[in-house]
Amino acid sequence: QVQLVESGGGLVQAGGSLRLSCAASGRTFSSYGLGWFRQAPGKEREFVAAIRWSGSNTYYADSVKGRFTVSRDNAMNTVYLQMNNLKPEDTAVYYCAAGSWGMHSYEYAYWGQGTQVTVSS
Repeated sequence: QVQLVESGGGLVQAGGSLRLSCAASGRTFSSYGLGWFRQAPGKEREFVAAIRWSGSNTYYADSVKGRFTVSRDNAMNTVYLQMNNLKPEDTAVYYCAAGSWGMHSYEYAYWGQGTQVTVSS
């Protein structure tokens, strides 16, 4: 069992940066792949980034590639999403998830409650 709590969201101007954190409880955190997803109002939840349990592999949606970086610290049971050069279209609720490694929601068994990111133009 893994419980996830996101933090770090907020309001930022276009071109700015935010760093999201996701703190996990559970002793098996290091064995899970971790993903970030987002959901904008009126839209379906979409994949943002994922990282393997070892941190050796990462994967990004094309829309964020080159701007976002996912990382993890297994000793701290935390996964991060560094978001640079933010755009208004990045506005959404961001969720972290733990499970197997992949870009589909069904591949993740555990989800956080989400944190709001709003990018103003």
